[in-house]
Amino acid sequence: MKKNILLYIAIVSIFSFNIYSQKAKVIAADKKYEKYAYIDAIKTYEKVAEKGYKSADIFEKLGNSYYFNGELDKAAKWYGELFAMTTDLEPVYYYRYSQSLRSIGENAKADQILDKFNQIAANDSRGTLFKKNRNYLDEIKANSGRYQIENAGINSKYSDYGTAIYSNKIVFTSARDTGSLGQRKHAWTNQHFTNLYSADLGDNMTPNSPKKFDKHINSRFNEATPTFTKDGKTVYFTRNNYIDGKKGKDANKITLIKIYKATLENEKWINISELPFNSDNYSTAHPALSPDEKILYFSSDMPGTSGQSDIFKVQINEDGTFGTPENLGNTINTEGRETFPFVTDENEIYFASDGHPGLGGLDVFVSKMNSNSAFGEVQNVGTDVNSPMDDFAYLIDTKSRRGFFSSNRAGGQGFDDIYKFLETRRLVCEQLLYGEITDLATAEILSDAKISLYDSRFNLIKNTVSDEKGNYSFAVECGETYNVRAEKTDYTTKEQKITIAKDNGKTHLPIALEKAQCKVAVGDDLGKCFGIKMIYFDFDKSDIRVEAAIDLEKILDVMNQYPNMKLDIRSHTDSRGTFKYNEALSDRRAKSTIKWLIKNGVNKNRLIGKGYGENQLVNKCADGVECTEEEHQLNRRSEFIITEL
Repeated sequence: MKKNILLYIAIVSIFSFNIYSQKAKVIAADKKYEKYAYIDAIKTYEKVAEKGYKSADIFEKLGNSYYFNGELDKAAKWYGELFAMTTDLEPVYYYRYSQSLRSIGENAKADQILDKFNQIAANDSRGTLFKKNRNYLDEIKANSGRYQIENAGINSKYSDYGTAIYSNKIVFTSARDTGSLGQRKHAWTNQHFTNLYSADLGDNMTPNSPKKFDKHINSRFNEATPTFTKDGKTVYFTRNNYIDGKKGKDANKITLIKIYKATLENEKWINISELPFNSDNYSTAHPALSPDEKILYFSSDMPGTSGQSDIFKVQINEDGTFGTPENLGNTINTEGRETFPFVTDENEIYFASDGHPGLGGLDVFVSKMNSNSAFGEVQNVGTDVNSPMDDFAYLIDTKSRRGFFSSNRAGGQGFDDIYKFLETRRLVCEQLLYGEITDLATAEILSDAKISLYDSRFNLIKNTVSDEKGNYSFAVECGETYNVRAEKTDYTTKEQKITIAKDNGKTHLPIALEKAQCKVAVGDDLGKCFGIKMIYFDFDKSDIRVEAAIDLEKILDVMNQYPNMKLDIRSHTDSRGTFKYNEALSDRRAKSTIKWLIKNGVNKNRLIGKGYGENQLVNKCADGVECTEEEHQLNRRSEFIITEL
């Protein structure tokens, strides 16, 4: 098949991202608080940051909060602050920052950040197109042994390939010629020009003797790879740039190939016309209709292709017009050749490629299409259909599991041959991704949380809501990497990455959400709202460090919001060291904390405090008891107890 006109085009894929955002409810800035009001932690973080306190943690939270709510211009500001402070960050921050920059028109800088993302995420499917470190030959072997293959019985010594089903017939491409005195050859390939042929199908989809399909469609040049509507009244097919006796050429005087359409009236194919997205300057070929006939898939090297050929799709409108062709993206398309698409009523796309890991030449691959047209893991269909040569033009009837494919493998009759098959075992690997949504602090189950499943490139696949027991689940593809996002009102959105096992089973991913806002009452610890476990001091000192000042700014902001709030500031140590020393040190630190707040505008009558040393341990770790460092850490804490509101 590589010797005929059919589009062998392959590309260097450009990594692309789809900007995505979840429109979570944004809390109004002017919301009034009641006596036991919610404290907007994000608002406080922003005030602290605006006052000049620099913390990567604060900038991350601010950037993320705006990003997840779709306010990308504000996210760009805080991610900018984050990157000004440090570039030692998780790769995902490079991705989010680049998308945020695009929202404000800073495309050049966004490209720079995205380039860096690709460098540091070299082993991440988001960062590169084709750098999967896997033993693909073992996977191909596991997918093999699923087909019974035999010659279709309609082959000639010439090239035969590219089948379609029409009115209980098989329609295919052939370079044979049963009518002319002198067979013309194509200058590119030195092979005969092709026409469409058809053969009636008998039992088990066995073709009978073939004959030329239709004289109105077949021309002096190449015709190939048709696809028909279910009512049999419309056909799309590939032909050289030739219509109404006129041959079109590109700037280099080359006649390329295009997709044409014809309709059946009174048993004649008429109204032959080229599709509007064709061009003299690039090729389009190998059309395939979606099961609902609303989308046409095809192969092309049109602008927007990453290299030689990609698979595209185009919407067919109700009035018969066409939308704008869309590239299927780099899950399907590679730097190699992607061509001959075929879409089933089981939401699977089969295609030929030499860019995905295969056995040599073109191999046939399959990918599951999700409800939003995102694609799952691309899998090689195995060594029965695939060979070291070119294997392509796969077609299957999903009810009988019978079909056809084409190959130029050894042992055939011609340059390319058509083979028929029976699929005896499905290529199925089923996985369930499931988990529970809980409150991080209390472990309480959280129902009605919105859970979103994204693929590795952050294309949204589907949404669900946690049930009354906090449970959620998704059917997912084996071996794929996903990003799972959990959202709930009054909680900080959380996103986790998960890679699914490559065999049948279940993958557990529990998600604990942290309160974005705290509802506090008299007796509560204000520090818990901001995760302040301890105000940090240098060893054996009571001077306020920069890290401590950042946390105290959070407390200060809340006290300014609530002028009637009073606090009891308590400092605690672990049991190591003498009792007297610990009590004195903790007391100095409590007083230093109070002094800092007073210096920054809090009336001293609103503050009391004391150091408790090791008097109020929260666990067993008293003198003489062996404990881990983590257990001792629980006792080293600062508390900001609300005594009045």
